[in-house]
Order: sequence, then structure tokens, then C-alpha cells
Amino acid sequence: MSLPSYAGPLERTWYYSYRVICGMIFFFLIMPIVVIVPLSFNAEPYFTFTTEMLTLDPDGYSLRWYHEFLTSQEWLNGIKNTFIIAIASTFLATSLGTIAALGLSRPYIPARNALMALLISPMVVPLIISAAGMYFFYSDVGLAQTYPGIILAHTALGTPFVIITVTATLVGFDQTLVRASATCGADPTTTFFKVIMPLIAPGVISGALFAFITSVDEIVIVYFIAGPDQKTVPLKMFSGIREEISPTILAVASILVGISVILLTTLELIRRRNERLRGIVPQ
Repeated sequence: MSLPSYAGPLERTWYYSYRVICGMIFFFLIMPIVVIVPLSFNAEPYFTFTTEMLTLDPDGYSLRWYHEFLTSQEWLNGIKNTFIIAIASTFLATSLGTIAALGLSRPYIPARNALMALLISPMVVPLIISAAGMYFFYSDVGLAQTYPGIILAHTALGTPFVIITVTATLVGFDQTLVRASATCGADPTTTFFKVIMPLIAPGVISGALFAFITSVDEIVIVYFIAGPDQKTVPLKMFSGIREEISPTILAVASILVGISVILLTTLELIRRRNERLRGIVPQ
């Protein structure tokens, strides 16, 4: 929104000061992430900018770390594990979270607030506590150091995000559409897939993307539960920092940043589409 012509000196000062403050905050938050990208093209095995890089000498830049990442069997296994776990846990979290949100949206559900607090508690409880509890429980039932164990653990972390996003979408849902569908003779399954699901799809997709990002980024629970064959990319990065300092980690981090940007852009496009469908015009 532009500054109105009748704004006084104080309003003009605050108008520009506010934008400078926001810019400084954004710079403070984004710089540690942005600086990783050029460092990943360093031709030397350093985590700092070399003289050649600072002088923009082409010899100071190289794709060797990306090549090492894409040709290393350990890193490729980490990618495979990461996406297997993330996709499976996202599917389960989206299914369970959507069902839970639909149930909690019913006005006659007893202790609805208490159930909501219980279901989103994995977002509140510190990860180290959840990881320790899951480790002891999964060790007793034989799920430790297995793919199903990690998938179920990530499902527990991702489900609250789906519940929150789908519940927010259901706030403006017109329940008369469900009754109209039943009046027309549709069974509950047809009503869900033909009436409810198309309207809440933006919330479901947003929750699924959040669950996917959570799974891809998670390291604490994987560190406790995963075995040698279930190492994910974040765990491999953490181990690499502790055992051997290699700029390959920066290349992997840059790729993950790119994936995060793509997913966040997708979320924003879905949000705007949802606003258009609801008839909401951003101010």
C-alpha cells in the first residue's frame, strides 16, 4: 500500500522506517542461508570465501562438490532413504490428519478442545523428549532401526500440521452442502470425494507439504531410531560435520534450500488460489 498524499512528516518517517526495519530483519534471517549457496561452488575444500571467489575469478568456482554428492553411493542412499521415509510418512500423516480434522470439525464432538490439544502435542513437546520416548517404545516392540519405525515417527510429527491446516480450511466450510448432497441421494463416500474433498483440497495439500518438509528436515528422531541402513540426508550432513568437514555438505544444503523454496512457493500459490475460491481479495 502506497503512502497517502495527506500523510504528515511523522507518518512519512514511520512509513519508511518500518520498511527499513523489516528489511534489516529479513537480511538477518536470510543471510546465513544465502551465503551457503556461493560457498558450495568453492573450488577449494574450504568453508570460507577464497581470494579467487572474492575477485570473481572463474578458477575459484567449481561444481566438484555437487559432482561428489551425485556420485557418492552414501549420499545417494541418503537421498533414497529420505524420500522413501518422507513420501510414506506424508501419505499417512495427510490421511490421518484429514480424518482427524473432519472429526474435530463436528460441533457435537465431546472434549473437542482437549482432543485437539492432544493431537497437536507433538508440535509442542521438545523433539528430544519425543525421540527418547519413541526410542524406548520402538525398541520394545521391535520397530527401532527399521523403515516402518521411522515412518511412523515422522507421521506423528507431520500429522499436527495437517490437522491445523485442514481445520483452518473447514472453518469456512458450508455444512449445508453435505446435507444437500445427502438429500440428493449421495452416500457418505460420494459426498466426501465429490463435495468435501474438492473444497478442502488446498488445506490438505498445504498440510501434506508441511508434513513432507518436516520429514525431510528432521534429524533428532532419526538420530535415535535409525540404523546404519536408514541414514537420511540430514543425518548424513550432521555426521559429516562431526567426522569430516567437506564442502559437499554445502552443496547438499543448497539443494535442500532450493527444494524448500519450491515447496514454499507452491504453498503460496495454493493459498492465493484458496483465497480466490473463497472470494477473498487481498488488501
